[in-house]
Amino acid sequence: MTKTRNTPLSILNLAPIRKGGSAVDALHETVDLARRAEGFGYHRYWIAEHHNMAAVASSATSLLIGQVAAATSRIRVGSGGIMLPNHAPYVVAEQFGTLEGLHPGRIDLGLGRAPGTDPFTARALRRGDAGANDFPQQVAEVRGFLGDPTPGQRVRAIPGEGTHVPLYILGSSTFGAALAAQEGLPFVFASHFAPDQLQVALQVYRDNFRPSEQLDKPHAIVGVNVVAADTDEEAQHLFTTLQQKFLTLVRGELQNLPPVEDIAKEWSPQEERAVAAALRVSAVGSPRTVRGELDDLVKHTSADELIVLTEIWNHEKRTRSYELLAELWTA
Repeated sequence: MTKTRNTPLSILNLAPIRKGGSAVDALHETVDLARRAEGFGYHRYWIAEHHNMAAVASSATSLLIGQVAAATSRIRVGSGGIMLPNHAPYVVAEQFGTLEGLHPGRIDLGLGRAPGTDPFTARALRRGDAGANDFPQQVAEVRGFLGDPTPGQRVRAIPGEGTHVPLYILGSSTFGAALAAQEGLPFVFASHFAPDQLQVALQVYRDNFRPSEQLDKPHAIVGVNVVAADTDEEAQHLFTTLQQKFLTLVRGELQNLPPVEDIAKEWSPQEERAVAAALRVSAVGSPRTVRGELDDLVKHTSADELIVLTEIWNHEKRTRSYELLAELWTA
């Protein structure tokens, strides 16, 4: 049995809103996909925090995590991630302590240091002077509130204290890798949209890892876009939705659009290069094609786990892609 067949598969979901659709539809589809993903055998199901984006419905991340956890019974559920500079660490500990109390042994707390939005919305979140530079201290505060209380501790997270909800550090650079290594935490690299420093960040993480109470050896999770369909041609057609999403991001307004027959007609050569660079950690095609591309990714990164993002216009075809992936991964 090869290493890749033992590599867990997980799901990252941004609750995508189709252009012309509604956030309500996206929320219900997010919960429905979680139910089905549990049946397919996925290891964990994470939801990412974003704000003020017409194409993304996952802004109230902890609330959505609670709905997903309530609709499932076995799969791990969590954040990929909570953008910690947007929140008081104490409140995050209370929220995830509550989730852990309601769904014991199933909750993950992935933490990121980006705002997940634009500067104007970041100010509307009213976090004052807190920002990315304070991220290591914020992580330490969350960890402290979720740990065992100390004698004389005046501020306690109730629920939260003593739950030891597992933390994960998210990043797309060596900063997050170094912090995860120093704190002995799992590291999740966002190679599904920012792949440039993937290899160097993983090397920094593994070379500098220090064991902790949570983790005795490095655990690296690698993000990857996957679109699986019955044929390579169909998958490439479905993939044009994600390609257009990044094209609209390049142009300054994120949108989820239906697939197109000829993506080459939609962009300039410069835009094509920008989108291709952002999405180069992607596996698109028939089950056989996707299997080979993911095998190569695990081989070249030695990933301990893959977390998969699949954005397809049609919900049933998106769900089918995840089903095909689960089947091919265990075949």
